[in-house]
Amino acid sequence: MSPPLPTKPDFLAIEAEALKSADRRTTILALIGNLVFTWSNNESMFIYFIMVLMDTDEISAAIVFSTLNTTRARLDLIQRLAKIKIADRQLRKDLDDLIERFNATTRMRNEFNHAMYEVNAKGDITHTHSMRITEQRGKLKFGQTKKVDSARIEDMSKAINDLRVLNRDLWDFLPRLQAHREKLRAATAKTAATHARSAGDAGMTPKA
Repeated sequence: MSPPLPTKPDFLAIEAEALKSADRRTTILALIGNLVFTWSNNESMFIYFIMVLMDTDEISAAIVFSTLNTTRARLDLIQRLAKIKIADRQLRKDLDDLIERFNATTRMRNEFNHAMYEVNAKGDITHTHSMRITEQRGKLKFGQTKKVDSARIEDMSKAINDLRVLNRDLWDFLPRLQAHREKLRAATAKTAATHARSAGDAGMTPKA
């Protein structure tokens, strides 16, 4: 026997009542939009990190960025490049800290971007329902349900503010990263020139 289908919502009744909760619903939807917007702007900043670390142009960096089709893969690439392209330990640590701050907001962004939303009879958004399958005590469970209460709304506001601050810090970090790479390239070029002169001197035949 097939399992029972969920009860079809009374859409007319919900729409009639929804006007009473419009302000709160608009606030929640605006926060979700701002969260996704600010997160996406920050993720796109990492194109320039790839550009600097790979010593390439913006278009080439964007191709690499888009070819890696997950955020985790993009950040893994940046951190792996950093290990061979950044000699300054403090600079590398600062980069890791920026990525960790971004990752912290990613968890909340994913919660709201990849969720179903539960609405009560008054049209009020009450819960998010994760689309992820989890396992608890050997049993599979379809997602996790969380209340969209005042505390959760406050957490969203904080995450948006954290992303705004992070965006400025990413912009401030880029010139430091570029200056470091230019310094290393100059040192490498100087060393290569010195080796070339030494090789040339060694190859000279002394006059009789």
